[in-house]
Amino acid sequence: MSKTKIAFAVLALALSLGAPAHGQTVEKAVEKKQLTLAVGGKTALYYLPLTICERLGYFKEQGLDVTINDFRGGAQSLQALVGGSVDVVTGAYEHTIRMQAKGQDIRAVIELGRFPGIVVGVRKEKAASYKSAADLKGMKIGVSAPGSSTNFFVMYLMSKAGLKPADASYIGVGIGPSAVVAIKKGEIDALSNLDPMITKLEQDGDIKIIADSRTEEGTRAIFGGSNPAAVLYIKQDFIEKNPNTVQALVNAFHKTLKWLEQATPEQIVATVPEEYFLGDKALYLAAVKANKPVYSLTGLIPAAGIKSAADMLLAFDDELKSAKVDLAKTFDDRFVKKAAAGR
Repeated sequence: MSKTKIAFAVLALALSLGAPAHGQTVEKAVEKKQLTLAVGGKTALYYLPLTICERLGYFKEQGLDVTINDFRGGAQSLQALVGGSVDVVTGAYEHTIRMQAKGQDIRAVIELGRFPGIVVGVRKEKAASYKSAADLKGMKIGVSAPGSSTNFFVMYLMSKAGLKPADASYIGVGIGPSAVVAIKKGEIDALSNLDPMITKLEQDGDIKIIADSRTEEGTRAIFGGSNPAAVLYIKQDFIEKNPNTVQALVNAFHKTLKWLEQATPEQIVATVPEEYFLGDKALYLAAVKANKPVYSLTGLIPAAGIKSAADMLLAFDDELKSAKVDLAKTFDDRFVKKAAAGR
């Protein structure tokens, strides 16, 4: 398909979703028009809904002026929210559980990813001797940032194999070309990361994939069921003070999820900035195709997914084991239900 045809197809799809449908517009004025949103690795396909929402103008459509601060990993985004330098975060759902355990009332308001999309691969030089996750013992494992979802994911795999978090070392390599370089230079033995970096390393023959949560089948093999990934999470006091603003944000992201559900991989590629391609558009297209199942269809986190995320953390987080967490407080579904019902 030519660039012109793809561009027209993207425009047609955006128009088919319409100017804001009934229920996709906030009836009451937003309390806070200018917002700062944190993300840990915006170019990763884990956060594709954020880029699509921004590029298609859905924030502005809802009367919002959103400034995006891109951090190296999700742990830094969380710190920015707790510290008060940002208003909202697109990040891993697990952070809401861990923060509830620490007495911080932070809640997800819409699910963006229904499967983690995280992949663990070992460097090709280590592949021949790798038999199970127990062989991760003693390895230097690259993660987006220590304390981020990519770190939790590999620690969970290790716990299933009878290992403890301290049995490996974790090196922050970001979610970008730096992660690729770390593998190619032999600075790390394994990598827990996201696309498009994983697809590039796989195509170049630099890694052997040992765990893949980009599909329902792969996620089920690892967790035994669904496992929520990226969400929009916010402090509870912000939600209470700015309900119309939160509704506007959720409306924008809900419309984005519906766009992604209908869009072809080619239309998605035509919508994101060229700098996301890692210099290889065909590679990025392959990565988009591999991740198409990841994105949430409803914006709602199922009860089984909430329990799965908690069980994952309990497998290796000793601090969480002794804490009392009300999982019902980790996800506020009111805003998604209003967006979906047209209210």
